[in-house]
Amino acid sequence: MTDTRTTVVVITHNRRPELLRTLDRLAELPEKPPVIVTDNASTDGTASAVARHHPRVRLLRPGRNLGAVGRNLAVRQVRTPYVAFCDDDSWWAPGSLAGAADLLDRYPAVGSVTARILVEPDGTEDPIVKELRDSPVPRPDWLPGPALGSFLAAATVLRTDAFRAAGGFHPRLWLGGEEELLAADLAANGWWLTYADELTIHHQPSEVRDSTLRRAHGIRNTLWFTWLRRPAGPALRRTLHLARTVPRDTASLRAFAEATAALPWVLRERRVLPPEVEARLRSLEPAQRGSTARSYTG
Repeated sequence: MTDTRTTVVVITHNRRPELLRTLDRLAELPEKPPVIVTDNASTDGTASAVARHHPRVRLLRPGRNLGAVGRNLAVRQVRTPYVAFCDDDSWWAPGSLAGAADLLDRYPAVGSVTARILVEPDGTEDPIVKELRDSPVPRPDWLPGPALGSFLAAATVLRTDAFRAAGGFHPRLWLGGEEELLAADLAANGWWLTYADELTIHHQPSEVRDSTLRRAHGIRNTLWFTWLRRPAGPALRRTLHLARTVPRDTASLRAFAEATAALPWVLRERRVLPPEVEARLRSLEPAQRGSTARSYTG
């Protein structure tokens, strides 16, 4: 069942055991996809372990931690029409990459397909799956699944050319909610984003993570996206909502301080979304206010 349509891209930093497990699972897939790993300056022997245990994997070593931009670096090397992202603590289920490619083949206006996420070791659905499945974004009749306003990089297959044309992940955002800006730009370029319940990716969250730093980056990046792309009214409302609802702690203060300090470049790069894309985002606001899966409290 070798499938030459999709390349898998993984970014990693100091998670050698988790990455090797992920690469083992990817090597077992019937699709036999090409795999590119960007090692974001690991110091735990990741690069040598990959070279030793998975010599067919293309390993990129930029020499510094690029965060999500490590995916951009890898996509430059991709020669297949589709690119699948997964993290070093997640892996695609057999047949799901081929299923995503089939959907992208069949629906030329779809730019990305996001899969169902099962949290291991128990195999339970990630809480965000219900929100993807029940997405309130208005959809055209032909779309094969729910329309999404954004996607989850660790569980999504995209058109390679669409990713490149949208500019990939913004270098300023680094990591943490970095998908929202790219998703909006894909939609502004005319692409639809969808969820496919029949596709699966497994996620076994790494214990090697700084959840507080990730939360700070998530808040900061949400603010930056809001100021970069939303009209003035919605941008002000979302900013005030975040200010009222995020925890009153050092991480939140840091996030707002970093976001505010960047206003000069944000205003220089500000480009408001087309009305039809803004309407999709506005349809998500009630669900976002009540979301536990997308909260910044953890």
